[in-house]
Amino acid sequence: MAFVCKSFSFSLPPSHTTQKPRLSRAPVVSALSTEERRRAPARGAPSPLESRVSLVLALVSQATTATQRRLEELAEETAKYAFPRRYEAKNFEEALMSVPNLETVKSKVLKRTEQYEIREVEPYYVAETTMPSRSGFDFNGASQSFNVLASYLFGKNTGNEQMEMTTPVYTQKVESSGEKMDMTTPVITKQSAGQEKWQMSFVMPSKYGSNLPLPKDQSVTIKEVPKKIVAVTAFSGFVTDEDVSRRESKLLEALKTDLEFQLKDGASVEVAQFNPPFTLPFTRRNEIALEVERITK
Repeated sequence: MAFVCKSFSFSLPPSHTTQKPRLSRAPVVSALSTEERRRAPARGAPSPLESRVSLVLALVSQATTATQRRLEELAEETAKYAFPRRYEAKNFEEALMSVPNLETVKSKVLKRTEQYEIREVEPYYVAETTMPSRSGFDFNGASQSFNVLASYLFGKNTGNEQMEMTTPVYTQKVESSGEKMDMTTPVITKQSAGQEKWQMSFVMPSKYGSNLPLPKDQSVTIKEVPKKIVAVTAFSGFVTDEDVSRRESKLLEALKTDLEFQLKDGASVEVAQFNPPFTLPFTRRNEIALEVERITK
């Protein structure tokens, strides 16, 4: 006797035998496969709607990732200003000062006194431009020069590189023709006494070394600043020409009694400004610096 099902078939042996029924598996596979092939829809190329949906989903995923990455970068940059660092304070005025946690020129403290600090500054590269003003602290002239250098730093260069900001901003008054490059960190301004001109410089991030992209603006030049030793004193508030002259005189007077270091011939005053414009005056850190050399016995 034989029975046939939709899914499989099997046969029973005669009633006088005890042999178990044997299943026939080959027809099962064949029957199921045929049924599945009949019910399954044909799969060809995706429809235009499916393609558009896939593209939109991919773009949304990419935009979400980019936005998240940008937010993380923004948070990281904000933290550099929200959680600043401090230098070792010699007095109450310095204890209130703070600077953004940005890269600065590497230096080593050789000596500390109540009036100043002697530092050995490592070499670094700068991008500089001549200022249109007759003062290193003229707002309009400084703003124009700053924007020119910032454009180079943020992409107006042959490599279309967006480079990181460094600190501080230096303003330098030079008694020569303006060829000397003695300054410390990101933005430096120096004056040519004969021509009544100043130059502002941005210190370049150290990771580039000498492999810096060239500026597209011909008014911007790249130079290397050699290793040097400077005497530095810090102060807070906003910087003016009169304030610089007064503090330079005090630093020169204090250096006259130093038995280890003396003012280097041709040295000119450097003014470092570490903080962005929105910083409160009493928390700002500024520095006056003069290049010095060891006294030979």
